Amino acid sequence: MRKIVAAINMTLDGFCDHTAGIPDEELHDHYTELVRNGDAMLYGRITYELMKFWKPLLINLSGEKSMDDFAIAIDAIPKIVFSNTLQQTDWGSATLATQPIEEVVAEYKKQSGKDILIGSRSLILQLLNLNLIDELQICIHPVVIGKGLPLFDKINDRTILKLLKTKTFDSGAIILYYTRADKE
Repeated sequence: MRKIVAAINMTLDGFCDHTAGIPDEELHDHYTELVRNGDAMLYGRITYELMKFWKPLLINLSGEKSMDDFAIAIDAIPKIVFSNTLQQTDWGSATLATQPIEEVVAEYKKQSGKDILIGSRSLILQLLNLNLIDELQICIHPVVIGKGLPLFDKINDRTILKLLKTKTFDSGAIILYYTRADKE
């Protein structure tokens, strides 16, 4: 059975902002490995459109190995986009979801294979509320921004998590790996 793994970056004060983190070589290498070990990435429309930043690097590599490797990995992984407004995707490895997220995730969980990755704040919230996330990887950057979208602003019920492990980066960022305490 596959695991559903939610991975997201946030600031020390709890906000999700893709421009606020510290995207160094070490962090890019970490996420490249995560993506290479997944079978699919599920995105909401906003995060999908932000991730298209990586498409041009496939044509004109940056020369920074860690960025180029991540661009290649993110291009290769199948992406399923959940959107009420997009009519089509413009990335060869991306398709629009045709079923609600809970049905897509339930189908993936029945199959064998690599992890299914969740990379959008909105989908993480939905799946946490549906109790469908097996592992939550929160990368906390040593940055305070004071405003933005909080990661956990629309949670229906109290959720107790169990810390599985941590990973610390030279930048001071730290990844906290959690599972739900009731999923042990």
